[in-house]
Amino acid sequence: MSKGKFSETMFEKAPIVGIIRNVALEDVKQILPIFREAGLTTVEITMNKPDAAEMISWAIANESEGLNIGAGTVCTKDDLEAALEAGAQFIVTPVINKKVIKSCVKKGIPIFPGAFTPTEIYNAWTLGATMVKIYPATSLGPEYIKDLKAPMNQLKLLPTGGVGLENMTAFLNAGANGLGIGGQLFDKKLIEAKDWNGLKAHFMQFVEKLG
Repeated sequence: MSKGKFSETMFEKAPIVGIIRNVALEDVKQILPIFREAGLTTVEITMNKPDAAEMISWAIANESEGLNIGAGTVCTKDDLEAALEAGAQFIVTPVINKKVIKSCVKKGIPIFPGAFTPTEIYNAWTLGATMVKIYPATSLGPEYIKDLKAPMNQLKLLPTGGVGLENMTAFLNAGANGLGIGGQLFDKKLIEAKDWNGLKAHFMQFVEKLG
């Protein structure tokens, strides 16, 4: 597998996009090997941090064997260029930005744009989204995924926001193609305590739920 390519097979093996937000690079260096050892495969580093591009390029250079490494919170073409320059293998956005989506489609980079209403979701899909990130999924719950899939079962959906151990199975059963999980996966207390064994055990609970 080439360093720069997103592996769909790896993602399907553990369809969780782990969202790393506001975590220091020194901690990311500890977390990524544990993340992979626990059986997780896909991680998104958000671009709303000054050293995000540096973090992505470090991850690509050192940890891309067995991991999909992408960039999140990509809102503009500038964000996109910085993320791709750093080597991001896939792109996640919180909103629909046509230019960002079309640019990724043209370059053959998987793109998961954020959308909320059925019209937004369908528009993102027709623009060429690989999967549509349903964000925020917190207030909508698993039933919303089921309702969307009933008339539009071709959609690939990635609910994000408020997804955790207690409801992830319900989202998958409702037809979600993957799950975006941030704070519930990257437990702040365990990271602050540098309890890497505890964090690995925590990651493994998510993997077990995928069954």
